Amino acid sequence: MKTILHNAKVYVEKGCYTEAVFVEDGYIRKTGTDEEILSMRDTGTEVIDCGGKTLIPGLNDSHLHFMQFGETLYQANIDGVRSIDEMIERCRKFAAEHPERVKNGLHAIGWNQDLFTDGSRMPDRHDLDKISTEFPIVLERVCGHIVSANTKLIEKLGIDGNSPQFPDGDFLIGDDGYPNGIFTANACNIAKAVIPDFTMKERHDILIDAMKYAVSHGLTSVQSNDVGTTFMDGPAAFKLFHEMYDSGEALLRYRHQVCFNDIDEFSDYLENGEYARGHYGSDSWLTLGPLKLFKDGSLGARTALMKNGYVGDRDNHGLEWIKEEDMEKYCRLAEKHGLQVVTHAIGDAAVEKTVECYEKAFTDGTNKLRHALIHCQITDKALVDRIVRDDILVFAQPVFLDYDMDIVEELCGSELASTSYAFGSLARKGAHVAYGTDCPVEDCNPFPNIYMAVTRMNRAGKPAGGFYPQEKVDVETAVDAYTMESAYGEFMEDRKGRIKEGYYADMALLDRDIFTVDPAEIKDILPVMTMVGGKIVYRA
Repeated sequence: MKTILHNAKVYVEKGCYTEAVFVEDGYIRKTGTDEEILSMRDTGTEVIDCGGKTLIPGLNDSHLHFMQFGETLYQANIDGVRSIDEMIERCRKFAAEHPERVKNGLHAIGWNQDLFTDGSRMPDRHDLDKISTEFPIVLERVCGHIVSANTKLIEKLGIDGNSPQFPDGDFLIGDDGYPNGIFTANACNIAKAVIPDFTMKERHDILIDAMKYAVSHGLTSVQSNDVGTTFMDGPAAFKLFHEMYDSGEALLRYRHQVCFNDIDEFSDYLENGEYARGHYGSDSWLTLGPLKLFKDGSLGARTALMKNGYVGDRDNHGLEWIKEEDMEKYCRLAEKHGLQVVTHAIGDAAVEKTVECYEKAFTDGTNKLRHALIHCQITDKALVDRIVRDDILVFAQPVFLDYDMDIVEELCGSELASTSYAFGSLARKGAHVAYGTDCPVEDCNPFPNIYMAVTRMNRAGKPAGGFYPQEKVDVETAVDAYTMESAYGEFMEDRKGRIKEGYYADMALLDRDIFTVDPAEIKDILPVMTMVGGKIVYRA
């Protein structure tokens, strides 16, 4: 199949643009002027006039939870609620309108106590009992590291005030001596497991809907942590993805980031499981990616691992999700099998401890396996320099600033805040920084993410001039972080992330010129067409 896209502003690389692209059999065969490329057409060539619009490489989210995002499309919407009462009312309404979906339990994600206008306490079982006492309920904080549950769910878990705590996670006890419905860290997964899982048919439909949304926003690739978090049955998850991609139903490229409950499970995966036996073609849209670890929690939940604790609460250093000795075991085993490791690390202690662990597992003293820090939010200058020196990748989420800029100085102090979210410094010093959204923590729409990287302002356009503006990047750097650098993070920089000869024909045609538009408009940009492997998967 041959396609020509012409009359476009085609972004090739920094400072370099052209007019037209010739696509054949899923690859970019040539770029050049309209005259050059149109001369290559024959009777079997589809010709698309781009109307002078801007054509960029397909956007590649370096880290998100795609299945979980899809699940949110099937759940009560509690994103951005401004009070516990509003959350209760939304869930009541959802349950009344969708009784079949909640008959075995209600699960949703999105509340954030820092957004509540009537106080900042976390919702507990007494609040959720106002939704229902007939079926179990679990409502996740937006970060996914704290959940609230109703009394029915606690009863189904069979715990009370005298029960032993779960490994690597707690259930909090109320003043009445009974669990108050708030669960942290790994205990969140135990609470969520009470609610029956979606069927395979439902998960198939969920993924298709998520893909439709993603390509309508210019995403052509996602690197997603679903197996071991949202989707606990690894073999079933891999089977579903293989079936979808083998059938040709999938609309975008997908790379697995995989979690494990313990080192033995990881070892079995390497020696006998999907890593050892899974089949992935060289040009498959579906690929098997890195081991995913969690080092800490989140800043908003006050569980990010901090060297000196939190301002006003110095004894609280956050949560160390995985202990140093366990993390070292994972990293050594990964290195033995030639497997990349990516780690959720938000607080400065989490980032430092993760870097130290990676260093111990380097191959020949260098980061040949391209181990990466996911988030990498709180840093001082020395830590930034160490990341650059070690050539450790960063999978960053500038969009987190929309919320975090209102809390980071309060929690970490202005001095540390000034050197954090240092995505500009990292890029200028030569680090490989790839952008993602951590969706559904944030929407997977990439353009608000690019906007915040470029402006360092929230969606409302504040603060004027940007939050620690020295960490701004230019638009080309931000687009490269979402394309070329994301491809580098999955060892595909030789075939993905550029509109160049020999690269995959993954492209997004935008409704306005991202490189010249008022930066305030970047967040509102949308594609008018998205192409993956030469196939048009979305048209406005």
